[in-house]
Formats: sequence, C-alpha cells, structure tokens
Amino acid sequence: MDFQLKLEFIELDNLLKAMDLAASGAQARQLILAGSIKVNGQVETRVRRKLRLEDSVEFGEHQISIVA
Repeated sequence: MDFQLKLEFIELDNLLKAMDLAASGAQARQLILAGSIKVNGQVETRVRRKLRLEDSVEFGEHQISIVA
C-alpha cells in the first residue's frame, strides 16, 4: 500500500489511523508501544515518529510506503 504524503511528514500514530489499521489514537499508541510496528525494518516504539518520503512501515502483513 502507498500513502501519499501531502505535507513534510506524518506522525506514525496518525498514519495508522489514516490507513484504517487502528480504530483510534489510543489503539494506534498501544500497537506502537507493544512493538508491533516496524519503520524501515526496525521496531519503532515512538508514537509520534515523523515519517517522511521513502520511509516504509510494516504492521503484520501490511506494508506501507510513504510516497509523494
């Protein structure tokens, strides 16, 4: 899946909500803090991690690429 970036960045928790992978901000935060999310191949536990062009996010079977 691709996410089209409209601004300079999107925060990780907001991306999960925008892609309908989390129903709420609280659920997104739980997923991130549990170590369920990888950014660029590394487990990411920072809820507000800024994602920029060409970053990739993995959650289970979902792969998200940040594109222009």
